[in-house]
Amino acid sequence: MSLNEREKNNGADEERAVECPVDEFSRFSGSRKIVMTVVISWTGLLSPMASTSVLSAIPNVAATYNTSGSMIGLSNALYLVFMALSPCFWGPWCQTIGRRMSCLASTLIFLGASVGTALSPNIGAFMVFRMLTAFVGTAILVIGPAVIRDLYPPLERATGIAWFYTGTLVGPTIGPLLAGAIVTYTTWRVIFWLQTGLAAVSLVGIFFLLPETLSETAPRPLKGLSRKGKIRVLLTMTNPWRVIAPFKRPSLVVTAIASGSLVWNQYGLLTPIRYVLNPRFHLESPLQSGLLYLAPGCGYILGTFFGGRWADYIARKWYDKRGEVFVPEDRLYAAVPFLGIVIPICMLIYGWSVDKEFGGLALPVLFMFFQGVSQLFCFPSLNTYCLDVVPDRSAELIAGNFFIRYIFGAVASATSIPAAESIGVGWFSTISALLLVVGGTGIFVVARWGKAKSVDA
Repeated sequence: MSLNEREKNNGADEERAVECPVDEFSRFSGSRKIVMTVVISWTGLLSPMASTSVLSAIPNVAATYNTSGSMIGLSNALYLVFMALSPCFWGPWCQTIGRRMSCLASTLIFLGASVGTALSPNIGAFMVFRMLTAFVGTAILVIGPAVIRDLYPPLERATGIAWFYTGTLVGPTIGPLLAGAIVTYTTWRVIFWLQTGLAAVSLVGIFFLLPETLSETAPRPLKGLSRKGKIRVLLTMTNPWRVIAPFKRPSLVVTAIASGSLVWNQYGLLTPIRYVLNPRFHLESPLQSGLLYLAPGCGYILGTFFGGRWADYIARKWYDKRGEVFVPEDRLYAAVPFLGIVIPICMLIYGWSVDKEFGGLALPVLFMFFQGVSQLFCFPSLNTYCLDVVPDRSAELIAGNFFIRYIFGAVASATSIPAAESIGVGWFSTISALLLVVGGTGIFVVARWGKAKSVDA
């Protein structure tokens, strides 16, 4: 490397070490920050839980509408497609109209769409209300990390992100458990009435406990404009290109693909459980298969206590090593061993133990738990990187990341049941493991060599 290149890179590191004034992160007390994190984490539970709550009830819903389980699985894939599209709108909106207003609007509509799903008279209405639920429910998955970014300085941020993702990752696992209990004893429509009640609790919490966190110094594009001007700005801000444009940077594309491989793994594992494990272990009721979702769910909860702290520890270690210079890519090292090695091994053992019928029930349950823990050692660093690398566009970067990851999730949700029936769980798990290895390798490359290419915002 030439002297000029070295000076350019050093200057880039120094430029990126400059953060917002300390006062920005001391606007709220520590206890107030915890309360706000709990509120957005609870709200973040809703949409991911809704994305999988129907899984334990697929045969029941299919019977109500005289259709097939694959059709209900397709409705879940469409749910994930709208989860992917949603951030393209809510990312810019929460930068424009603020975090609090975005949370209130999206949660209120989510509540109404949940009522519509519960009352759906046919499969068409069911799918439409599910898609609307996905579109508005995913807003908090973008707004939540932006709120964390507003509250916590860089070297504490991953811990806050991990707590937020407790809700978003536990949701997909407790949804099928609750649904399994519900459809065992009553109708599947009660699932969505429960979802409505949870949304109401969230709406009350946001209204009373979540103030606006967007900094007073942040741009206010609507301030002082006429109604017509405000509408024009909002239409401009909702241009999906604003979310996609930053992904001309290779490091962000690689990070999004790595996140996508994790979500592929999550939905590819969770979606076919009732169709795969019930016959394999002679389980008869939806509640029994619902209990199997506890394995990854408990892993997510345990991982919450350590994953964020691990990401912050790695970031601090490199911060000290560089002479108190903060470089966002350094925290990506925290995800590499889990993304590229641990989770792929878990998936291979899980898939082939089910496919070849060895190890009994304990073996796949144990490795579902291990992969759950490991995912919480990956997501905090990947998501916090998006918050750190271009701070003034953090919500849009998170939105773009979610767009890509939930496209992966939609494909996994749509293909997992047909793939399990055609090529078997073992080979489908092998495909998931290979995707994870590719993602882990890409993250290592970004962490090791990506800094020089990610300076210009």
